[in-house]
Amino acid sequence: MSVLILVVDDEPDIEPLFRQQFRRDLRAGRFVMEFALSGEAALQLIERAEVASLILILSDINMPPGMSGLELLPRAKAARPDVPVIMITAYGDAETKRKALENGAEALLDKPIDFLVLRGVIEAKLGWAA
Repeated sequence: MSVLILVVDDEPDIEPLFRQQFRRDLRAGRFVMEFALSGEAALQLIERAEVASLILILSDINMPPGMSGLELLPRAKAARPDVPVIMITAYGDAETKRKALENGAEALLDKPIDFLVLRGVIEAKLGWAA
């Protein structure tokens, strides 16, 4: 069974950026990444993911015009309470962070994303961290 990381962001250029940053891991089959451009699309992918394969959801907070990341968060947690959700935002103010954490986010990462920090989170989740 493949290990799945779901990335939710309304910006289409996020997918090639993530694929570039994690190209060696993806080629080696350490995990796979799926991408959703909206909260609605993310919920469909979450529902289809096999029970053990989805290990992490990374979601942008601001995704107009549809469901925001903060609206997606409780729905994703209700569907998969076992899967941690990390929120990503360009607007990392205290109120946004408070709302995200209160609604079940494991962490909040600021944009631009520090991929070294994100890699550490993924490796720890997979049990690969030293």
